[in-house]
Formats: sequence, structure tokens, C-alpha cells
Amino acid sequence: MKLSKRELNLEEGMRKEWVITNGIGGFSASTIVGANTRRYHGLLIAPLNSPATRHLIFSKVDESVTINNQAYNLSTNFCRNYISEGYKNLDSFSKDYIPEFNYKVKDLKITKKICMIYGKNTVVVQYVIKNGKNQAKMTLAPIVNFRDFHSITPGHNFCLKQEIKNTKVKLKMDGISAYMFLSDGHYKEHEKDIFKNMYYFKEEERGFPPEEDLIVPGIYEVDINPKEAKEITFIASLDSKLQNINSNEVIENEIKRLKKLVDKSTLIKEKSRYSKTEKEYNQLINDLVIASDNFIITREKNCSVLAGFPWFLDWSRDSLISFEGLLLLTKRHDLAKELLTNITKDIKCGLIPNGYSEYDNKPLYNSADSSLLLFEQVNKYLKYTKDYDFIKKNIYKKLKDIVKNYSKRIDLDDNNIYIQENGLLHSGTEQIQNTWMDAKIGEYVVTPRNGVVVELNALWYNALKTLENLANKFGEEKQAEEYKKQAARHKKAFEENFYNEAKKSLYDVLGDDKIRPNQLFTISTTYPVIKPSSDIGKSIFKTVTNKLLNRYGLQTLAKGENDYVDVYEGSPYKRDLSYHQGITWVWLLGLYSDAFSNMIIDEKDRLEKEKLKVEYGVFVKNVYTTFKREMEKEDAIGNISELYDSKSPFKPGGTFAQAWSISEILKIVTKFGQS
Repeated sequence: MKLSKRELNLEEGMRKEWVITNGIGGFSASTIVGANTRRYHGLLIAPLNSPATRHLIFSKVDESVTINNQAYNLSTNFCRNYISEGYKNLDSFSKDYIPEFNYKVKDLKITKKICMIYGKNTVVVQYVIKNGKNQAKMTLAPIVNFRDFHSITPGHNFCLKQEIKNTKVKLKMDGISAYMFLSDGHYKEHEKDIFKNMYYFKEEERGFPPEEDLIVPGIYEVDINPKEAKEITFIASLDSKLQNINSNEVIENEIKRLKKLVDKSTLIKEKSRYSKTEKEYNQLINDLVIASDNFIITREKNCSVLAGFPWFLDWSRDSLISFEGLLLLTKRHDLAKELLTNITKDIKCGLIPNGYSEYDNKPLYNSADSSLLLFEQVNKYLKYTKDYDFIKKNIYKKLKDIVKNYSKRIDLDDNNIYIQENGLLHSGTEQIQNTWMDAKIGEYVVTPRNGVVVELNALWYNALKTLENLANKFGEEKQAEEYKKQAARHKKAFEENFYNEAKKSLYDVLGDDKIRPNQLFTISTTYPVIKPSSDIGKSIFKTVTNKLLNRYGLQTLAKGENDYVDVYEGSPYKRDLSYHQGITWVWLLGLYSDAFSNMIIDEKDRLEKEKLKVEYGVFVKNVYTTFKREMEKEDAIGNISELYDSKSPFKPGGTFAQAWSISEILKIVTKFGQS
């Protein structure tokens, strides 16, 4: 993915973002012109309690060069009334594996690469310099802060201590120690040098304070002789032992690691000669697999999945929805086992924690769907691996415990989950939000979905049928028969209550006939509660297609419904009001694709099946075309955003890199070109 000089103008450059990660919750992120436009942008954002308690340590390194006593910025920064215009000397930006910036000032050329050391809170910045005929000097000014990455620091009451040994510097502030090192030149300490009022326009757009002060602890200076070629390495780290690192080895090792993941996936098409389409397909698959690795982290020695960058932690709901695309499709099956183990280790009263607190690691039981999503991912795991032994030894009893608790009642944290007399599953109260549509402003639940919710009941049926199958597989026929009876009773009640003939749709919650995408769960799972090829199955799929589908995803509410909003913008309050009220979500394309596939498989009429296959091929091609451009040319370079507006120009919003967006697009794109 390469952007030329023409594409590096200020307007384009300030909105296009990149991110690289280290596998333990840390990351480095900014824009393609190197200007930080969010409080979450930084050269090194590191977890102090992996993967949580993330802190901005190194904001960036500002570079400039001096030629014939004339200074030229390479860096770009925003203040209210000032922009340093380093972007004008930026010749190109690319990111295949790591970000690379190519600068040109007169006849001096500098290539800058940024790379994290996997498993370490360490960033390596490599500068490859080729000088022309003039004597030159390069200046590097590290900018630091030492703050929680959710916060911001207006004012400049800093107390920073430095220990300097040649070009290795220990920085200490607020009880945190960090280290920086340069492989060449010399270091000049600065006292009370404050970068005042760095301006983050993305935060202002989001309704947050947009300005803060940061510290410039000193500067590095490097002389560059005429016709000289040299390589300089800058290291920013929380590890005191990391210095004199060979930057070429770091970069080569990271690229080799990422290439190995792509090779392991076996998703690249193997042919002696590639067509242009095959080359483009392979490149997109390569980019998606690399992007998928951004979200895979370690929590307590087991795999977990960060929901999105720059601000989300690992959430069980997101992890489970992303499970197939990130771990199974890419053949990271050992990590898939770790994730299932990790997600189920703190089950309480049948509930999987939806996540853990950023600051005290406390499990959060605010989800009624995570435990039920687990059953479908067990089905997917078995489909890919046939590893029934692992499921029997480690997961099966937990699945039975979930169903047992859901069947009797769960009052933990006001989840209020129980089976009604007619067999349908009830959950929630007016004060809580325990489905994926979970926006809440203070005590106000924006999309109250308490009661008998469509996707929870679809997932409940799928859970019962999954246990029926596993019980038979594991020789528990009597128990299997009980699950079968319970599922049949539930299915009968579902069919009698959920279809809304007037709207050719399912009730989203019994008593609420708003058209939403959640009804797709009824025809997309391994054991669909509605037969996908039935008249009702076709009817709801057609309604969703006509009312909710666009090229970026599915709208969360149909246009024309009360409270419909099609633009995601403004203050936190305004954005939360729109979050699930019509805004387009990418991950729902995966749900739509699974439902579409089930319809094809379930269809008995040969001509109708062929027609559906053709229509599905068009859908896949549209997804391929849309997100190929998104990853290569639009706002999230090498990634896919969380959500989009539901009207032209379909502006992206939310996190600029989202796990389940990448997962579901990868699942769909791998079917591109298949008959």
C-alpha cells in the first residue's frame, strides 16, 4: 500500500491513519504525514499491566534537517494557529508490513521506518540517509508525556527527571521509567522545554478537549557529511536493557513473522502465473491477514482479542464474533484453543465476562449474548479442526453449565435472564444494556432491548441444538434427548410469536417491530431456528437486503423508523444516540454472508439455488471491491473502521481499526472468484 506525493497533501494526510502493534496490548499509531490528530496517537503507547492500563509514553519524534544553514522540517504538527509543514518534504508513504516514510530535501534523501519488537514495549525507528553534495545536520526531538492514554494534559506542570549516558537517556516521571537511545550523534538535555497546545482535531470532532502540552526532554543532533550514506536507529522503550539494537534485524524479524502468518493461512492463491486480478486478490488477503494480527494479544498467558484501535480492550462478544476470521480461517488453531480457554475461565452464574476493567482487571458481566455466542464458535472450531477431544475435556461441561443457569434464572448484575412459561428466553431490565446494541448515556439506555430479544432467542435455540449434538457425540443420549425436547418447544414458541406479517420481518424484541439486522441470527447459525429457505426465512432476508444493506455493511435501523439517524458525528452524547440507530456496521456483513450461505445450502430447487449462487457472487465482489479500496486508499490504511455513516459519502467512524470488521471481511473476501 503506497501513497504518492500527490496523495500526501495536508487534507488527505491528516485523516489517513496507520497502526502497528506488539502482541501484548501496546501499539504505535499516527497519520501518514506523522501528525498526531488524536490523544490516542503516539510512537509508543504501552500497557503497564498487559494488556491494560495503557499509557502514552513517547508521543513522537520530530525530525528536521539543516542544509547550508537553512532548516527544513520533516515532521508535521498541528497547533491552533500554526502547522509545521514537514509533509511538504514527504515524497511517499507506504505500509505493507510496517510504515515507511520517504523524505526528500534538495538532494538529501531519508527513509524512515517504524517497527515494534513483538512481545516488548519497544519501538525502533530506523533512518536510512543518503546525502548529496552539501554538509547537513539532522535533529531529532523526542516528545514525551507519561499519561493514561484516555486522558489529556492541558497545562505544563511536569516533573521529569533524566539520567544521561552518552546517547542513552533514562526518563522518569509519575513513577514510570522509560528509555531512549540513538545509535549516532550526541544528545543535548533541555530543561522545562514544553511543546504547548498540540492540537488533536479528531478529539475536537468527537467533543473532547483537543489541546495538550507535552515535554521535549532534549534533542539529538547528527552530522551528515557530503555524499555520505548512513543508517541511524532511535529506540523508545520501557526496557532498560534494549539498546544498540540492530534495526535491520528487528525489521526483518517482524516482516518474517508476519509473512509466516500469511503463509500459514494458505489463503494465498498458488499459481505459476498470476493474472492481475489474482495478484490484487493475493495482496488484499495478505493485508487482511496482517491486519488480523494487530488484534491478537496475550492475557494471562492465553490468547485474547483487542476489539479495536485505538481505545478498546478485549471484549468477549467481539472476540467470539471475530473468532472464525481471525483464528480459524487463518489456521491459528492453537490460539483458538487458548481463546476458548481464556474466555471461559471466569464464568459466573452461566455468564462469560464481557470484558475486564481497564484499571483493576475486574470481570464485567454485562452481556447476555456472549455466553450464547460461545456455542456457535464451538461449532465453528469443530468444523475447522474436528478436535472433539479438546471440547470434551475443556469446554463441554462449561456449555452445559451455561444452559443450566440460563434455564433456571440469572440475576447477576441485573441481567434478569430466565425462560418464560412458553419456552422463550427473557433478559434484561430497563436499566441495563446487555446485548451488542449497548450504548448507554449515564442511566439512559439508548436502545432498550430488555425482554424477549430476537438474536438471544435464536442463539438460545442454537445452543440447545449444539448441546444435543455434543451429548450424542459424547455418549450422553438421555441428556441429548432432553436438549432436543427443550429446543423443539422453544422453536415452536419462536415461530408462533416472532414473525411480523405486516413488515415481512421479525420483531427485534417482542412488542418492538423496528426493522433491525439482529433477525439475521435466526437463519445464519449452525442450527437456525428458522429454516433459511422457508418463506419466512426468504422474507426476512429480503427485508434486510432492501431496508438495511449498503456497500459498507448493514444499517442498525431501517430508514423511516422512529429515531433513525444516518450520520455518526458530534459530541459523545450525540454519537451514542446514533450508535445503533441507523449507523452502518461492517461486521454485520459477516452475519449477512452466513445467512446467505445457509440459504444456498438449504435451498432444494436447483434453479433457485443457482440463482442464489449468482447473487451471492455479486455480493462478494462488491464487498471485495469496496474494502480493497478502503484498506489501500481511504482513512484506515491497512485496516477497516468500526462503522460508517449510512448516506453518501459513507464517512467512517468509531475506531479506525476494528477486529470484527477485519474478521468478517476476510471471511467474505476468501470466497471471491469461487463458483
